[in-house]
Amino acid sequence: MLLLEPSYKPNWEIPGGAVEADESPWATAAREVIEEIGLNRPLGRLLVVDYVRPQDSRPEGVAFVFDGGVLDEIDLAGLVFGDGEVLSAGFYTLAGARKRVKPLLADRLAVAVEVADQGMTALCEQGIRVA
Repeated sequence: MLLLEPSYKPNWEIPGGAVEADESPWATAAREVIEEIGLNRPLGRLLVVDYVRPQDSRPEGVAFVFDGGVLDEIDLAGLVFGDGEVLSAGFYTLAGARKRVKPLLADRLAVAVEVADQGMTALCEQGIRVA
């Protein structure tokens, strides 16, 4: 899976971000991929919908994970980090991702990998599959 090293925090992320006013989650995903890594590709299938409870100063939310398709080393070398938010990117196994991302995202990614192979979409709460 593709992980991004942000310039503004220690934990790595997957491409994506927060919705803007009057923007759908799928439009957000496509926009963020272009902004963060310079790829303009069709958005893949929805893999995970994850309800996240409020914590610290963050309100409750819903995270969506879409299938980003298959990339290779040539694609990786061609990524463009245009806005300064991303320092680097790399391909990692789920075990490697768990060492770099927050536990909630690691759990969400594990579910995404599972359902990608099954051709399904999963519903999660705090990264734990409920349906």
